[in-house]
Amino acid sequence: MRVHFISIGGSVMHQLAIALHKKGYQVTGTDDEIFEPAKSNLAAEGLLPLTIGWQPSLITKDIDAVILGMHAKSDNPELLKAQELGLAIYSFPEYIYHESRQKKRVVIGGSHGKTTTTSMVMHVLRKQGFDFDYLVGARLEGFPQSVNITDAPVIVCEGDEYPASALEKKPKFHFLFPHIAVLTGIAWDHINVFPTFEFYLEQFVIFINKIEQNGVLIYNSADPVLQKLVDAHRRSDIRYLSYEIPQHTISDGKTTITLDGASGNLRVFGNHNLMNLNAAWLVCRELGITSADFVKAIADFTGAAKRLELLAANANTLVYRDFAHAPSKVKATMEAVKQQFPDRKLIAVLELHTYSSLNEAFLQEYKGALDQADTAIVFYSKHALSLKRMPELSAEKIIAGFQKKGLLVMNEKQALMDWLSQQNYSGVNLLLMSSGNYDGLDMLTFATQITR
Repeated sequence: MRVHFISIGGSVMHQLAIALHKKGYQVTGTDDEIFEPAKSNLAAEGLLPLTIGWQPSLITKDIDAVILGMHAKSDNPELLKAQELGLAIYSFPEYIYHESRQKKRVVIGGSHGKTTTTSMVMHVLRKQGFDFDYLVGARLEGFPQSVNITDAPVIVCEGDEYPASALEKKPKFHFLFPHIAVLTGIAWDHINVFPTFEFYLEQFVIFINKIEQNGVLIYNSADPVLQKLVDAHRRSDIRYLSYEIPQHTISDGKTTITLDGASGNLRVFGNHNLMNLNAAWLVCRELGITSADFVKAIADFTGAAKRLELLAANANTLVYRDFAHAPSKVKATMEAVKQQFPDRKLIAVLELHTYSSLNEAFLQEYKGALDQADTAIVFYSKHALSLKRMPELSAEKIIAGFQKKGLLVMNEKQALMDWLSQQNYSGVNLLLMSSGNYDGLDMLTFATQITR
């Protein structure tokens, strides 16, 4: 097989390229810019392009598949050449399906929790010596890459609702056709892609209809929006398994879970993580894992990167970071930390970084999201607004959207660091929530300094 990647430097594109190279395929690829860690990863496998930029001369008739990344535009010269030659052109998820047609496919979708749920399933299967391929959107301990394609009989995929490519605007999870499907919940986000809530909902209806006949849908019945959608679009040719928060106890900041009579302690916490865990358990049960083996294997799961990740700690202070940025994710993360440590003061810092979160019309969706914090800060950089070509955003509009008493709003990174450096962190948990990097602030070093 000869495969060519247009935009090989993408975060998941380069990982797929490496996986196919290891499988024995002849892999080539190009990009107009490649950053770390993709650059070093590709170089280590001998896949780094010799020249940066598009090279239509590389597109020849003997290529079996062209894989088109999200970064590539519809007028990309290599794409135009591939179309002219009549080559098979795939978006990333289309090619994942192409490689997985003979596998049992597990696809985990939803507005929130899909990365963690996918990671939990992968963690347990690995601990049980299960042979499987995977696709997940975060770094996970024990897995050298985020994509793996071999001859394994099962593939576990995180199902993203973002568009598949410049040519294919349908969501990625519409192309994976699961035998075992999960929906973790529905909360409107990505208003630049899904301008109305109704349009967003329709993508999940389509996903349900893509489940293979005699398959199963595992869904969060505690989410009223999702429950209503499932009830309205129920199929007679698939099974349904609902889940909520499983049986558990919390004592001295530790959570103990019980599933089908098997009990064990966890290193993760919070209602959203417990629901993710329950979904992961139902997936693993479908794959033949017992409750005792699941509970034993999940005990040392510490989470995917940036999902309630403990950055630093001492006896009096804990510093967590979380990828939370959408309103539902922010609220769930806040509640998790406060529930697990009810006697600790909570300082929460949320960076508005996405198109939706920086949009004045969307700010009202954040009402109440930071209410669990004793002190809350919303940070956004003028640089992020400039890059997204968005208008200025006033502190007054942010305060009106969140409706959090005493909310602090900052848009200068030095002002944020100065404020954080002046606080007393004894008996305090600091929660850093962002899909960005606080305009370049080194929060890991700061977390280490305040917990020494």
